[in-house]
Amino acid sequence: MAEPGHSHQPSARGRGRNERHTVRLLRLLLWAGTAFQVTQGTGPELHACKESEYHYEYTACDSTGSRWRVAVPHTPGLCTSLPDPVKGTECSFSCNAGEFLDMKDQSCKPCAEGRYSLGTGIRFDEWDELPHGFASLSANMEIDDGLSESTENCTSSKWVPRGDYIASNTDECTATLMYAVNLKQSGTVNFEYYYPDSSIIFEFFVQNDQCQPNVDDSRWMKTTEKGWEFHSVELNRGNNVLYWRTTAFSVGSKVSKAVLVRNIAITGVAYTSECFPCKPGTYAAKQGSSFCKLCPANTYSNKGETSCHQCDPDKYSEKGSSSCKVRPACTDKDYFYTHTACDANGETQLMYKWAKPKICGEDLEGAVKLPASGVKNRCPPCNPGFFKTNNSTCEPCPYGSYSNGSDCTHCPAGTQPAVGFEYKWWNTLPANMETTVLSGINFEYKGMTGWEVAGDYIYTAVGASDNDFMILTLVVPGFRPPESVMADTENKEVARITFVFETICSVNCELYFMVGMNSRTNTPVETWKGSKGKQSYTYTIEENATMSFTWAFQRTTFHEAIHSLCYNDCTFTRNTPARTFNYNFSTLANTVTLAGGSSFTSKGLKYFHHFTFSLCGNQGKKMSVCTDNVTDLRIPEGESGFSKSIAAYVCQAVIIPPEVTGYKAGVSSQPVSLADRLIGVTTDMTLDGITSPAELFHPESLGIPDVIFFYRSNDVTQSCSSGRSTTIRVRCNPQKSAPGSLSLPSTCSDGTCDGCNFHFLWESVAACPLCSVADYHAIVSSCVAGIQKTTYVWREPKLCSGGISLPEQRVTICKTIDFWLKVGISAGTCTAILLTVLTCYFWKKNQKLEYKYSKLVMNATLKDCDLPAADSCAIMEGEDVEDDLIFTSKKSLFGKIKSFTSKRTPDGFDSVPLKTSSGGPDMDL
Repeated sequence: MAEPGHSHQPSARGRGRNERHTVRLLRLLLWAGTAFQVTQGTGPELHACKESEYHYEYTACDSTGSRWRVAVPHTPGLCTSLPDPVKGTECSFSCNAGEFLDMKDQSCKPCAEGRYSLGTGIRFDEWDELPHGFASLSANMEIDDGLSESTENCTSSKWVPRGDYIASNTDECTATLMYAVNLKQSGTVNFEYYYPDSSIIFEFFVQNDQCQPNVDDSRWMKTTEKGWEFHSVELNRGNNVLYWRTTAFSVGSKVSKAVLVRNIAITGVAYTSECFPCKPGTYAAKQGSSFCKLCPANTYSNKGETSCHQCDPDKYSEKGSSSCKVRPACTDKDYFYTHTACDANGETQLMYKWAKPKICGEDLEGAVKLPASGVKNRCPPCNPGFFKTNNSTCEPCPYGSYSNGSDCTHCPAGTQPAVGFEYKWWNTLPANMETTVLSGINFEYKGMTGWEVAGDYIYTAVGASDNDFMILTLVVPGFRPPESVMADTENKEVARITFVFETICSVNCELYFMVGMNSRTNTPVETWKGSKGKQSYTYTIEENATMSFTWAFQRTTFHEAIHSLCYNDCTFTRNTPARTFNYNFSTLANTVTLAGGSSFTSKGLKYFHHFTFSLCGNQGKKMSVCTDNVTDLRIPEGESGFSKSIAAYVCQAVIIPPEVTGYKAGVSSQPVSLADRLIGVTTDMTLDGITSPAELFHPESLGIPDVIFFYRSNDVTQSCSSGRSTTIRVRCNPQKSAPGSLSLPSTCSDGTCDGCNFHFLWESVAACPLCSVADYHAIVSSCVAGIQKTTYVWREPKLCSGGISLPEQRVTICKTIDFWLKVGISAGTCTAILLTVLTCYFWKKNQKLEYKYSKLVMNATLKDCDLPAADSCAIMEGEDVEDDLIFTSKKSLFGKIKSFTSKRTPDGFDSVPLKTSSGGPDMDL
């Protein structure tokens, strides 16, 4: 019986039958060609096909493993006179890696520069979308009784392409990535995978023609210790279906880390008739390449390149880049400090180093320079249990002795040493500790130092990207507890590890503490998110084995892209056409709490949800803390314990009252963050896809819109695929003094109706806008005793708080009615006197004019007729004594007026009274 992939010689009878079959096939092809030409003869004449208008293909293999090479036009019916079919290569024929089959002469030729091939294989290394032939399926997880554990829809739980790799689901659904391939000969499938979280079950298996899966140990994948791992499985000739399957088991609100797969390569498939161009960021410098190399740092390449191009001096790039980025100016965040080992004089030097890889520019405007190194300091003492040698190095004390970091002392008789590590001083990294950096983008170790020693502490270095994990690992080969402890069979504690830590973060960050046993995968046992004050944590070891303890710090979580850190300084401004409203919520900055209504479990256990709020202020620090104190209840009073706690803007915990548990204090468990970052503050009901429905709360009645704070949470659950969100409506209510009161939606007693979006109402006088001049008016009093008062009062109802104060009462001098009456009489008297004087003045002026007129009349009469000579002396012309002549006799004022009015005669002529020369009676002329 022939082995797969090997041909055998058929019998003579079989050969004859096959030859007759081949002759009939050729006659059929010839007849088809003739018929085609005849049918086309009636139409337009076709030209002979050029080489560029057709390509070659192989026919299906017959039972002897033979096939024919035929020419196939690119566009049927466009041309004619195709080359005749010729006998093709054997079906098992293939080219080596780096070669392709040239169908023209049916020979293998090397790939050109800038291109590659696997020969008999295919490779999938670009995952911008799901490649052709792959399928992603999902289903509910099944349990032993055959019933579905959940009726929840799992259609969205699939493998997702993410550029350089494909990521699995992270919820409690089963997601399967599937690919079917037909192999012409035995081959292999190999791929790289990243599998960090044991809370996901990850399996890879292959089904053959009979749908029988392989049952070897390679089906169940092992978690990865150090980045990407390589996995390879042999494949048989024929049909093979490849399966990558994952199922997560989430505990609480913890989100499992996805399984990642990349660079899937399959060998044993049919020939490849072309080579593939190298993808951007890679190159192939030689002919016949089976893969493309990554471009080194500070270089780049486009698709199908034969070499990488150097970045400009003011730009940089990471390994395998398709473009260069502009170098930023160096800051104090781009270098770090460390200490050298102690020298023979017991001194150490403080050294400053640029973070690697160095991407910043020192010569750019505003760039900082690297501080000078070499300052010497005295070395710190040795750690407890060690002593200082003559060359200033620290060595462990011999067994049976102890030390506090100086000289070793033998244990007194009847005692034994308590063996353990105590690291108080960090001048050099201990021998059983190592540090490195794990890339958070491609999950490969960078060979860099992630933690640096700094005297009395060790800290995470700078320079790695925000997605990277800064890894510190401590390996303990075993434990030797005191005999008294070993004799206590009830106490399962073998050892314990305690460390003090502090996290200082300007963006989202996480610190993981992981424990591994006997070379098994490190499992996270505790996680701290965000900035944490200095605190102590203790972990108990209950099995004597080789243990590894790992601290991993990540500045920015992998699933979240942080663009900026937003926080509110407790102020807000709202502009309207009428006026500008300014708010100051500083009196609401302190943390406040709110308890939901009582709920009961199926067994009648009473509990309620407890919320803690920190609205604003504190420069973005999350002041709301919710804890899990279940373990603390088992610790005797007076001893320090550790409570799992989370900090957020808004957090929730489940509280079981003490009367239910029987403990002195209530039980606080299942803390959940509802608000990890502030999205914004506005009076609109929708912001960044989050909506605060107004109908959840009774409508505001004062005409001032609610100010709404919008938050998002980093926790992603199966039902909340986009994470949780929280809105806090801050409403002006003058009846509620600061800090006011919080309330839950009337229709959703626990603050949420769907478990993903939480809504709260905060009513307070401190939520009213700051008072301005538009919020008060003036009242002017009547004038009393010459005094008038102006009083300023708030408009009712008063809808403001703080801001400006009411102006003080203003007092002015005013005049009463009696005063104005006196002024009026005085003014009237003065006016009458003035009029009298003016009358007299104008009357006198009128007399002068009257005399002159009379004199003119008399002179005119004398010229017409002669008059007798005067018998007395007359007044000379031009002299002004007329008044004396007229009014020689004393008359009253009214008499003078009467005389003035009677000077005109009834006939219309003026009469002039004159005295005779003898002083006799008047004579009228």
